[in-house]
Amino acid sequence: VLDRNGKVLAASEDAADVIATPYQVENVGQTALRLHDILGVPTPDLVTKLGDRSSGFEYLARKVDAATAARIKELEITGVSTVPTSRRLYPQGELAAQVIGAVGTDNQGLTGLEHAENDLLGGENGEQDVVHDALGRPLRMETVEPASVGEDLQTTIDAAIQGKTEEALAQAAEHHGAKGASAIVMDPNTGEILAMANWPGFDPNDLQSATDEELENRATGFTYEPGSTFKAFTVGAALSDHVVTPRSSFYLPPEIRVYDRTIGEAHPRGPLTLTTAEILAQSSNVGAVTIGMKEGATRFSKWINRFGFGRPTGVDFPGEEQGIVPKLEDYSGATMGNLPIGQGLAVTPIQMAAGYSAIANGGILRQPTLIRSIGGQPAGDDTDPQRVLSARVAAQLRSMLEGVLEPGGTASAVSVPGYVLAGKTGTAQKVENGTYSDTKYVASFVGFAPAEDPKLLVAVVVDEPQDVHVGGAVAAPVFGQIAEFALPYLGISPH
Repeated sequence: VLDRNGKVLAASEDAADVIATPYQVENVGQTALRLHDILGVPTPDLVTKLGDRSSGFEYLARKVDAATAARIKELEITGVSTVPTSRRLYPQGELAAQVIGAVGTDNQGLTGLEHAENDLLGGENGEQDVVHDALGRPLRMETVEPASVGEDLQTTIDAAIQGKTEEALAQAAEHHGAKGASAIVMDPNTGEILAMANWPGFDPNDLQSATDEELENRATGFTYEPGSTFKAFTVGAALSDHVVTPRSSFYLPPEIRVYDRTIGEAHPRGPLTLTTAEILAQSSNVGAVTIGMKEGATRFSKWINRFGFGRPTGVDFPGEEQGIVPKLEDYSGATMGNLPIGQGLAVTPIQMAAGYSAIANGGILRQPTLIRSIGGQPAGDDTDPQRVLSARVAAQLRSMLEGVLEPGGTASAVSVPGYVLAGKTGTAQKVENGTYSDTKYVASFVGFAPAEDPKLLVAVVVDEPQDVHVGGAVAAPVFGQIAEFALPYLGISPH
């Protein structure tokens, strides 16, 4: 498995299993001592295995390297031999571990791409019929099934960006005592994923020590209420249907009532007047609900579906979650007080990255891709891009999302010298036992740069940060760190 530049992320090398036929072994104690010196297996364990006279087969060591196997052969111990096999190595350590995955003792892919593409990477054993003479010499060999060698898999991941993304994500998650975190870096114009990072991580060379949480690719498997990052789609829908313009002005009371629900702002304020652009920059809940109510439930529901929420993106990764989106017929009176501010529905980080890519690239929704080529041949380009926004509305949204990182915006502390950034913060309360928790939040940020003609998109999701829980303070700085490294690294010039 390779990164986009050919750097090896996972590879197999020749190895051997050391096996024994215990009843053939003559001096168990001496043999155990000699083998311990080479294999490093505790002598008592070897004595136990070699001393079982009823056993016709025991593994003494699995997947030793070729040099070790040669030393075992040189000992010429009766009843001890080696069997050729291969072993999987991960030369970049924990880099992209959840995405690449890991294999079991028998080289079967168990998680990630190793599991999903097991048949492709692993090749197939062949089968031969051999006829022997009375002395056991082969007389005739016939190939029933030829063996096949596995193919190389080149991913779209850039190891350097992946490393920087993991570093920035881990720093933030550890600093804020988070439960977990994920970040996706994409080229919004092609849908190619340059990094897909998760925290906590695990060592693929030591799969048995990993917990289920460490193995999870949260980028495709974590479902959460998006909160305010969803407001960009609310505004995008209303702009597209000519319900508002960027300069439409709204008188906004401190709270708004939708049936049995009263919605206020994150911070108490008096009545004020804001434009559509200011509502997005300042992340006004009352403003977003007001725009959503003007848009209306029927049209809004269509837009949610149009942006791909409620169904898998189709990224090349096994077990992708699809999120949860209420059907129009299941809307209650208060639904349009929830959905426009990103409550009452669940999304995945990869869905948010794909949706924002459509805003970034001029209005085209693309299937995100993780696999670039198989066996040197380009992976099928059947991504079926669809126009979801007009180029004009996409440009209006990009311009408005610049305001989030400008003075007065919810991520005004984040900047990269020389570049104009755009994006949206999100701070969503988690649902516990049917009500919104006052202590558990998901902090997120989705952003892109350069704002006018984006070439880089980053989505950051941090689950249950402890001390501070707002997206502008927890997730937006991670975006800033990644962009500060990746923009010059990719040769993207400031606009």
